[in-house]
Amino acid sequence: MRILISNDDGYFSPGIAALAEIASEFGDVTVVAPERDRSGASNSLTLDRPLTVRTASSGFLYVNGTPTDCVHVAINGLIGERPDLVLSGINDGANMGDDTIYSGTVAAATEGYLLGIPSIAFSLAAKGYEYLDTAAHAAHAVLKRYARHPATEPMLLNVNVPSVPRAQLQGVRTTRLGKRHMGESVVRAESPRGDTIYWIGPAGQALDGGPGTDFGAVAAGWVSITPLDIDLTAHQRLPSVQNWLDRTI
Repeated sequence: MRILISNDDGYFSPGIAALAEIASEFGDVTVVAPERDRSGASNSLTLDRPLTVRTASSGFLYVNGTPTDCVHVAINGLIGERPDLVLSGINDGANMGDDTIYSGTVAAATEGYLLGIPSIAFSLAAKGYEYLDTAAHAAHAVLKRYARHPATEPMLLNVNVPSVPRAQLQGVRTTRLGKRHMGESVVRAESPRGDTIYWIGPAGQALDGGPGTDFGAVAAGWVSITPLDIDLTAHQRLPSVQNWLDRTI
């Protein structure tokens, strides 16, 4: 099995090193990741300048672009053979609920999915990698299951692992995305040159984080696996929009 790995924390991240080590047990691994932290880059592509690819001492390839750039360039010309599986992570921090819209980690996996390849994003719930071994253990378990029963069609999975000792993991649950409260207000400050600047505030708490959600599962000590889709069409609203158009024409 040929496995492509990327992330949004950068090629130097402990999380991507751990994921690459685990994945090497299941196939031939190629790592193509951003040259710096690109958290929150979402699914952006770099279209206004050329991209460069360099090789780190670890053997990982790094790109001066976004996570989506990395996967796109890798699959569409950089690496020799098309991968059988795309992995992203292990992210330093959760990607649950509304976070998935902004997440570069999820975006890297999404690009693989959009290009027709089964893809999985892995995140550790709390920042700091204190329990990276727990996330690595969970990722190993997921990949072991995948190796035994590979996907027969493209799929996109978002995996979030509680930041707890391995012994405290409760198991694995399939979940839906929860929803956060609105984010905190922006932080206004002044630059050294006297300009007014703004920092994006922290994410809000979970508004919809009960049973069945990714928030609820992780809070209770379960590894959350959420299948994602990219069809943004509000299918249930098609009739009402058509009715509105019929009335306005």
